[in-house]
Amino acid sequence: MNDNIKNISPIDGRYKSKTSDLNEFFSEYALIKYRTYVEIKWLIFMILNKIINIQDKDKLIKKLEEISKKFNIKDALKIKKIESIANHDVKSVEYWLREKLKKEKEIVPFIHFACTSEDINNLSYAIALKKYIFSSHKKSTNLLIEKLCNLSIKYADVEMMSKTHGQPASPTTMGKEISVFTYRLNRTLNQIYNIDFLGKFNGAVGNFNAHKFSFPELDWLFLSKNFINSLGLKENMYTTQIESHDFLSEIFDASKRLNNIMLGLSKDFWGYISCSYFLQKVKKSEVGSSTMPHKINPIDFENAEGNLGISNSIFSHLSEKLSISRFQRDLSDSTAMRNIGVAFAHQRIAIDALIKGLDKLEINKKMLSDELKNQWDLLAEPIQNIMKLNSIDNAYEKLKTLTRSNNKISKNDLTDFVKKLNISPKHKKILLNTSPTNYTGIAEKLARNIKKVIDNE
Repeated sequence: MNDNIKNISPIDGRYKSKTSDLNEFFSEYALIKYRTYVEIKWLIFMILNKIINIQDKDKLIKKLEEISKKFNIKDALKIKKIESIANHDVKSVEYWLREKLKKEKEIVPFIHFACTSEDINNLSYAIALKKYIFSSHKKSTNLLIEKLCNLSIKYADVEMMSKTHGQPASPTTMGKEISVFTYRLNRTLNQIYNIDFLGKFNGAVGNFNAHKFSFPELDWLFLSKNFINSLGLKENMYTTQIESHDFLSEIFDASKRLNNIMLGLSKDFWGYISCSYFLQKVKKSEVGSSTMPHKINPIDFENAEGNLGISNSIFSHLSEKLSISRFQRDLSDSTAMRNIGVAFAHQRIAIDALIKGLDKLEINKKMLSDELKNQWDLLAEPIQNIMKLNSIDNAYEKLKTLTRSNNKISKNDLTDFVKKLNISPKHKKILLNTSPTNYTGIAEKLARNIKKVIDNE
C-alpha cells in the first residue's frame, strides 16, 4: 500500500511526484542540513581568518568539510532526537557537532561562537531559497517559457478576432497573444533573479556585542561581510536579532505577480478551449465526465488556477507577516517561514499543469478563420482613419451609424460605403483590399520576434 494516500497535504500525497525535488531545499531535513553547513562554514572561516588558532588547521578543515559533505538523513534524525530533549532546533545542531568533533578539543568551544540562532537560520533559509530559485525553479519556469515561445512562433500568422470587454475587436494572431504572456513571465522572472539574497551575521541583537567583547581588535563589519559573501549572499548590516526579511517579501511579491500572469494564461486558454479555438487531444483511456461521455475537460488549466490561488495566499501572508517583528524580534516568523516551500510547491504543481495542458492542444484554424472572416464591422477602425487622413469630418460618427445598425454588416455593405467615399484612389484601393483576416498590424512580426526579445532581456 502506498502511504502517500494517507497524507493530509496534497503536496506530499497526490502531487508528491511533482514536488519531491523541493525536498532538497524546503524540507525539515534540508533546513537541518543547511544549518549544519553554516555552522561548519563559520568554524572554517574563523580558522582561515585566524580568529582562532588551531595547530593542525588543514587536517581539521578537511574533517569539517567531510562532515558537511557526507551529511545525510541519519545525521538529521540524530539531531531531531537531540531536539526532542533540548527543545531547541539550532542548539541541537550545535550539540550534534560537539559530539561529532569531541576528539578535536581545540575547536569544540568555538562551535556556534558569538552566534544567535537567527545568524544560522537566516543564512540557511537564504542559501536554500537561492539554490532553489536558480536550479529547480529556473528549470521549470524556463521550460514553460520555452513552450510558450515555440507556440508564439508556431501560431504567429494564425489570425483571430480579438475580444476587448468580451466584444469583437481588432484582429490579432494567436501567436502574438501567447507572446504577451511569454514576455511578461520572462520579465518577472528576471526581476526575481536580480533580487539580492540578503544575510545577517551580527549576533543577538545585531550589534556584534559578543564579537566585540571577545575580540575588540577585530573589524567585525569586514569579517561578517566576507563570511556572508562567501556563502553567495549579500550582507545586511542593519538588523535586529533577525534579518529583516524584506528581500523575502520582494521575492514573494514577485512570485505572486508571476502566479498572476500564469493565472491569466490559465483563464485565457480555458476560454479559448471553451470557444473551440483550441481542441484537446483525445486520450482514449481518460474520462472527462462521470455521466457525459463526450466531454474532454480543460482540467490542467483548472488545476493550475486552483494551485496558483493557494500559492498566492501563502505568498501574500508571508510577505506581509515576515517584514514585521516586535521590538528586536519575536518567534512568530519561525513557524511561518516553514511554509515557504509550500507556496513554491503549489506554484510548481501549477507550472507542470500548464505545460501538460499546453501539450494537449491543437489549434482549430477553421473556427478562428470562420469567426474572423465574417466580422466585417472590425474594419470600421481602418476606414475611419483613412477618412480622417482625407479630411472627412465626423468619420467616427459615420462609421458608428453604419456599424451599429440592426443588421450585421457584410463585405458588400462596407464595399459600397468605401466606393462612395471622397478619398484618394490609393487609399480607396487599400481599403477595398483590406479584410478582417489581413488587418492584423505587426502581430505576426511581434510573435516571431519574441524569442530574440527575451534572449536579450
